[in-house]
Amino acid sequence: MRRVLILGGTSEGRALAAVLDGTPGVDVISSLAGRVANPRLPEGEVRIGGFGGADGLAEWLRDNGIDAVVDATHPFASRITANAAAATRHAGVPMLVLRRPEWAPAEGDRWHAVPDLEAAAGAVSALGSRVLLTIGRQGVDAFAAESAWFLIRAIDPPTVAVPRRSEVLLARGPFTVDDEVATMREHRIEVLVTKNSGGALTAAKLDAARTLGLPVVMVSRPDIPAGVAMTSDPDRARTWAARGD
Repeated sequence: MRRVLILGGTSEGRALAAVLDGTPGVDVISSLAGRVANPRLPEGEVRIGGFGGADGLAEWLRDNGIDAVVDATHPFASRITANAAAATRHAGVPMLVLRRPEWAPAEGDRWHAVPDLEAAAGAVSALGSRVLLTIGRQGVDAFAAESAWFLIRAIDPPTVAVPRRSEVLLARGPFTVDDEVATMREHRIEVLVTKNSGGALTAAKLDAARTLGLPVVMVSRPDIPAGVAMTSDPDRARTWAARGD
């Protein structure tokens, strides 16, 4: 029996778990960080909560006889990916990162690429005074000192400092383009701030911004650790997880 740990929390992780859960000779465990109050659970065995850093994960991998790790976490979960890379290296377990492709600008887009949230906060004031912030609840404090008005959309309420002039909109996608256009018009949004998460489930906001001619502050993805294999092909990840090739 080949035991596979999926570091999940994404649609890609759930899809991979569903396939592997029905694969003969494969025992799959999905691990969720527990940062969302009511996460969408994948098929098969699920573990929720942290491991205690890289050392804790390395020990858990050895104790549970894990043969392979697939990191299918959010593209911006850089700390989890770094810990997983260190842990698998120490435990002698192979690791593959599964990442959905990045978004790319289309004709008519007004993107302003920035390297991180701090740079995004610094770019906002020159682009508009009413901002739709769609970065999740973590990292909102990077915008706390800004004078613009923010509509902060997240699944769960932020637990960090928020901008003084802001409103929190709790909502879980996917949203249609019409939904996004209506939200932007209702709140008189002038600029969209988002992370380059990629994928079709949350791309409607980009289409809406293009339709309305709004600028988009796009936060670039962090790099994955050196020496770690990565794929954006779900079939490749399934084959690798099930057979190791």
